[in-house]
Amino acid sequence: MRRLSLTTRMSLMFMLGVISVLIVTGLSFHALAKHHFKNLDRQILEEKLESTTKALTTTHSEQDFMSAQPQLHTLLGAHAGLSAFIFNKEGVVIFTEPSLAKVPVNHDIGSGSGFFEWTERGHKYRGMASVLPEGSRSFAESALLVLDVTSHEHFFEKLQHWFWIGLVVSAFASALLGWIVARSGLRPLRKVTQVASAMSARSLKERISLERVPQELQELVFSFNEMLARLDDAFARLSNFSADIAHELRTPISNLKTHTEVVLSQERKIESYQDNLYANLDDLNKISRIIDDMLFLAKSDNGLIIPQQENIELNALICKLVEYYEVLAEELKIQFKVAGHGHILGDKLMLSRAISNLISNALRYTPAHNIISIIIATESSSITLSVKNPGETISPEHLDHLFDRFYRADPARRDGDPSNAGLGLAITRSIISAHNGEIWCTSKESATAFHLSFPKAVSQQG
Repeated sequence: MRRLSLTTRMSLMFMLGVISVLIVTGLSFHALAKHHFKNLDRQILEEKLESTTKALTTTHSEQDFMSAQPQLHTLLGAHAGLSAFIFNKEGVVIFTEPSLAKVPVNHDIGSGSGFFEWTERGHKYRGMASVLPEGSRSFAESALLVLDVTSHEHFFEKLQHWFWIGLVVSAFASALLGWIVARSGLRPLRKVTQVASAMSARSLKERISLERVPQELQELVFSFNEMLARLDDAFARLSNFSADIAHELRTPISNLKTHTEVVLSQERKIESYQDNLYANLDDLNKISRIIDDMLFLAKSDNGLIIPQQENIELNALICKLVEYYEVLAEELKIQFKVAGHGHILGDKLMLSRAISNLISNALRYTPAHNIISIIIATESSSITLSVKNPGETISPEHLDHLFDRFYRADPARRDGDPSNAGLGLAITRSIISAHNGEIWCTSKESATAFHLSFPKAVSQQG
């Protein structure tokens, strides 16, 4: 079943709201109007009946009553639709106004005074009766006033008829108005839809202006613009990444092709073929390392790297890595200094790879006859590992990009070191992130330091 559009649903809701308000208002007005007319009729009957009763109290004989009749005709004949009946002690009608009026058959005159209403022969009446008090010595005993309110009922029937017609017209008008208002209010959403449908790699820099966007939709549009910015940044990094991969693979593949073409250009001794194969093997190993590193980073980006959770003593792990690099350090006339202790939870192999990348970098850029410091600092809830080496200061504009793939702070080194593809720090950051840690770099006063922060092992907290 096809669902209604948001514009249609808002229009229907607006229409239902308007109809509900009109119905409640109409019913309230109908009830109040009826109540007002009823009170008005009661007031008229009470005033006329009170005046009639006062006039009758002075009629002690038939002659007095006859003398009072002109006054009664004047009093009771001034209101249209009003009929008056006066009864003697035997219940016989001795006065009517108008003269041809008939006593209503659906009312028991002897029921006493009070306000009442009834329907008779298609007409609706309201009446009020009054019995003169005993001892008044009046010739008449009671009076009945009847007010024909049929015109009121006709008025309410016509009012109700036009109300329902107005309600239907208002329903269609409110639905149309609601559709116009909803469509106008949802224009920013259509703008977002148009931008999204027209989105391509060449239009990721397009943004939706917030100037004419309603306040309720500004957060949505702002989030959409932020998403476009992230997509633009991710696409730019992906494009650069693809270009860097092609650049890094081009050199070893070109070497493989050149060596093979040279060897195949003429017949050679078997030793020449072997030398060429060994050279090709070095390039193939480099390609293999780049591919392995890229697969590792791809798994990291998709959250597929799940490190083991074992208690690791960082000092012991670092001492083992330093021992591995000791021979190379002696050749470069560089010494290591390790200080501090701390326990963290993590994967020993992955952490060894990350720290090894930092030590390898430090050895690469540390001048001879200097010391590489590896310091472990314990804080209340975290452990910080710092690898610091003297050397050329890295410019501040490069610090935020050191962990990008294939990035090198010194462009001159881009093709200078065939064993370094520029993925070591990116892999290190992925490993640290997988361990819920952080990594950053500081470089000043001819010294560069990489800092790793890890959550402290539970057994070591407190």
